[in-house]
Amino acid sequence: MKMMKGMLIALAPVTLFALYSFRLNALLLILVSVAAAVASEALYQYLTKKPIKIKDLSAIVTGLLLALTVSPSLPLYVVAAGAVFGIVIGKQLFGGYGKNIFNPALFGRLFIIYAFPGTMDPWLTPVNGIATATPLQILRSEGALTPLPDLFLGTIPGSLGETSALLLLIGAAWLIYNRYANWRIPLSCLAAVIIVCLLTGQNVLFHLLSGSLLLGAFFMATDPITSPKTQLGRYIFGFGVGLIIMAMRLWGWLPEGTTFAIIAMNLFVPLITRYTRPKKKPQTV
Repeated sequence: MKMMKGMLIALAPVTLFALYSFRLNALLLILVSVAAAVASEALYQYLTKKPIKIKDLSAIVTGLLLALTVSPSLPLYVVAAGAVFGIVIGKQLFGGYGKNIFNPALFGRLFIIYAFPGTMDPWLTPVNGIATATPLQILRSEGALTPLPDLFLGTIPGSLGETSALLLLIGAAWLIYNRYANWRIPLSCLAAVIIVCLLTGQNVLFHLLSGSLLLGAFFMATDPITSPKTQLGRYIFGFGVGLIIMAMRLWGWLPEGTTFAIIAMNLFVPLITRYTRPKKKPQTV
């Protein structure tokens, strides 16, 4: 529960900024997502005669994280469906908290992408709510870069929690300072992004500050349940996430690939942990 409280504190800046930027849309999406996550977890545990453990706050964190990854125009029933799918299919069917292999929030988002295609559109500008394209969509279609100050401060369209790099970094600093997140994963993820940018002639700062890279690298890829348990494994995991994100951005069918990158690397966690675990020294007689 301590780690979940820490996560909620770290997410507070971007959550409050989402409420300011997207007003009622943000409030309703967050409330519905959290309520659906908590209710589905409690109902599943009740029906399966398992102890109801919603007081550990993990379902609240999952619901909030999911809400922060979606478009402010997403229909409420869609985010509710994503929250239920992430909790029940992505978490409880694997045995509950501590046994799931995928990040439940991103698993729910992946479900939304495939089960409700097109519902993320339109993306909205902060405050005035005008339909527009995200910085990565503009780069893909027009080759134009959004000004870096706008990306840093958050005066751009995007998902509820990805717009302000400044507030994401403040929350990330809180997580790492209090050791709720392992710094090796986001460090290696960002390093991979920088290397690919340098090799392909891309603007490094634009790619670091745009999209859901920072939200994913610091708040989701660092999930201790679905990331490697070894230090070397964490470097490999984070680097793989960064490589897949950039591959999706440059050559994929979607302009953003953070969800796919983390879910894909979640699959390799047992293998990474196995082959990076220090070998036991043979006992001598």
